[in-house]
Amino acid sequence: MALTASTMLPLGTAAPDFKLPDTVTGNTITLSTFADQTALLVIFMCCHCPFVKHIQDQLAQLGKDYADKSLGIVAISANDVAGYPDDSPENLKQMAETLEFNFPVCYDASQEVAKTYTAACTPDFFLFDSDRKLVYRGQLDDGRPSNDAPVDGHDLRAAIDAVLASKALSAEQKPSVGCNIKWKPGNAPPYYG
Repeated sequence: MALTASTMLPLGTAAPDFKLPDTVTGNTITLSTFADQTALLVIFMCCHCPFVKHIQDQLAQLGKDYADKSLGIVAISANDVAGYPDDSPENLKQMAETLEFNFPVCYDASQEVAKTYTAACTPDFFLFDSDRKLVYRGQLDDGRPSNDAPVDGHDLRAAIDAVLASKALSAEQKPSVGCNIKWKPGNAPPYYG
């Protein structure tokens, strides 16, 4: 299990558009799906990663806690299912249903969406404001499988609350860490490794 950190995409970067299938409903999800939301949270994740498993209940809770707020959430997995069958669309659907995620969980089969976001690890978080400019690309919180820090989402929740209240966020953000995205052979982006 290689530990990888977020690329820390420059703040102010425009949210790249995407067109991906929701593994649960089959609906096509794009940036415009969230056009009526003040903020948008894009989460790169998967099923098998111990870092994602460690926070999966908090991800479900996050969705529930912000369900009545103007926050769009989409989770995306880009892992190579040939090498990591646990991360198949079917297993993503099962994970979403078991954890009662109330947001789309998409599969990026080409891995091109992950590349446009410079996603590097699972989990990797990208929070965009009402203009769909990047305002946060840090960690959920200090919780890791290797420590006893609480998994309460305090870093990401503080960022979400600030965006929803139209407040500026500090540029001092701790990168998310986790397992590297499992790139298909020969498909790893230049920023990997």
